[in-house]
Amino acid sequence: MQYWLMKSEPDTFSIDDLAKRPRQIEPWDGVRNYQARNWLRDGMKVGDLAFFYHSNCKTPCIAGILEIVKAGYPDETAFDLDSKYYDPKSTLENSRWYCVDVKLIKKFSKIISLTELRQHPALHNMRLLQKGSRLSIMPITAEEWQHILMLQAV
Repeated sequence: MQYWLMKSEPDTFSIDDLAKRPRQIEPWDGVRNYQARNWLRDGMKVGDLAFFYHSNCKTPCIAGILEIVKAGYPDETAFDLDSKYYDPKSTLENSRWYCVDVKLIKKFSKIISLTELRQHPALHNMRLLQKGSRLSIMPITAEEWQHILMLQAV
């Protein structure tokens, strides 16, 4: 099993939006960065877990836990002329962009803010905390995962 952190702006799609979806499952689409695309396409497997991270908001934070329930497949928003994620260079035969389906496992009763994450030396090397790290999807280590779960329990 691998662990991930998946960012979304709460004004666009929040953990509460996911909680309202049928069966609390939704495609994680619209990712337009090649490194993040590679992780969606090649790295994420069914059963992997991810933290749902709210970004670009007043209090950036980890808001809950997701499970990958469908492995990488072509992101249909790339083919939709009406989508803000439309990409004329992406075709059904040669998709440039991928997504996975995620299921809400748990919404945290106590968010874990970016400020709080920065206070823990055990998380010092976490990609999220590195200067200039702006990827919307990133792997995290098992040790980082366990440490963050411990923070949520406190």
